[in-house]
Amino acid sequence: MFEKQKVYDILSEALSFGGDFSEVFIEHNKKNSISFINGKADKIVSGFDYGLGLRIFSGERIIYSYTNDLSYDHLIKMAREASLAANKNDGAVINDFVERDYRGDSNRHKALIIPSDVDRQVIADMLFDASNSAFKYSNLISQTSMGYFDSTQEVLIANSRGLWARDRRVRTRAFVSAVASSKTEKQRGYLGPGALKGLEFYDEIDLNEMAEEAARSAVTMLKADFCPGGKMPVVIDNGFGGVIFHEACGHSLEAAAVAKNASVFRDKLGEKIASEKVTAIDDGTIQNEWGSINIDDEGAEGRKNILIENGILKSYIVDQFNGKKLGMSSTGSSRRESYKFAPVSRMTNTYIEKGEDNAEDIISSTDYGIYAKYMGGGSVNPVTGEFNFAVNEAYMIRNGKIAEPVRGATIIGKGTEVLMNIDMVSDNLRLAPGMCGASSGSVPVDVGQPMIRVNNITVGGRG
Repeated sequence: MFEKQKVYDILSEALSFGGDFSEVFIEHNKKNSISFINGKADKIVSGFDYGLGLRIFSGERIIYSYTNDLSYDHLIKMAREASLAANKNDGAVINDFVERDYRGDSNRHKALIIPSDVDRQVIADMLFDASNSAFKYSNLISQTSMGYFDSTQEVLIANSRGLWARDRRVRTRAFVSAVASSKTEKQRGYLGPGALKGLEFYDEIDLNEMAEEAARSAVTMLKADFCPGGKMPVVIDNGFGGVIFHEACGHSLEAAAVAKNASVFRDKLGEKIASEKVTAIDDGTIQNEWGSINIDDEGAEGRKNILIENGILKSYIVDQFNGKKLGMSSTGSSRRESYKFAPVSRMTNTYIEKGEDNAEDIISSTDYGIYAKYMGGGSVNPVTGEFNFAVNEAYMIRNGKIAEPVRGATIIGKGTEVLMNIDMVSDNLRLAPGMCGASSGSVPVDVGQPMIRVNNITVGGRG
């Protein structure tokens, strides 16, 4: 991708007017996407994104520059100007490079079928079939939206401490959505499977079944009455139900928030912050999962980090810069959307670990409450952990049984309170993919959990 001498010159020039550390992130990313509306092709887009990001540490400051002009003279000029901004007398010494390569046998997350090697018509046919499956489910389905995305990202990360690491990341994801309509209402069902894999992923899942499931969810909610409101137990199903932990708690465990004193969990290491039932993990090493990594975007190897163990806060999610502020080492958790963003501490695959309860027992032991089958979007205040999440598909629980479907449910609470109020955790752990947005852009993550019960939380609804 780049000759070592050229990279050495850029890193050296970046420290020519002083600085503690310099780093380059060089990226070449090939992307493809296809979307279908009602079984007809809407957009087909292919393209490349490439460029270089340059970062300098200077005391308590970061200087960051990026460009897609990769000519030698331009890069040296950019590095010199960035070094001037560092405004520090002494520059760090540049160490000899130690090479690491994650494009071949060392890649833990191999892609067997590279997306760019496959005819686009194969993918188009797959989306067309999925759309038909959704329409066939019910005559109440009025619209379908099917999508596909892949990216093949090649990166080189090198820094003044001698790091030279190359990585290849192949990801693919699909989106299936169905809208059910009556004369007065519309309801939507949605699923979005994805993996750190090539097109072999679609031999492992059934997109037609997922489209039918999206249609079933939409039709079910179309016929549902409104959810009652008030404080009550809520049973949250596995998979994407983990979005509540991700948003309301996970972001507050990122060093970027902790170092700014913008986290309710600052200075809480070693303290009980959750029910003893709760063990929470961020693990970038799970093979081929959507949020997994070989190395983070500072070149540190991905790790399994235990954040909470039996209710006790054990670790934060740490990048180099904020780790230095906190006196902590990197946890392999620094990520960015592309070369246009400076990296910062971010989640990978973040989930509540499976427990010892049985899913059927969780339902049967609940006299009255809400069963949240599919969670939707929401909003969170990362400083306080207060959140408000929609439930895309919900049911009443009456006398220990799942009863009638209800729509319009929202779950309102505070992350610290939810963690303490989890009184049952089942053994059916499942992960679900998503995209997480923050200061370093949008990155692939998995959320996850087994079925859990929050014994007392506010449910917004009618009545």
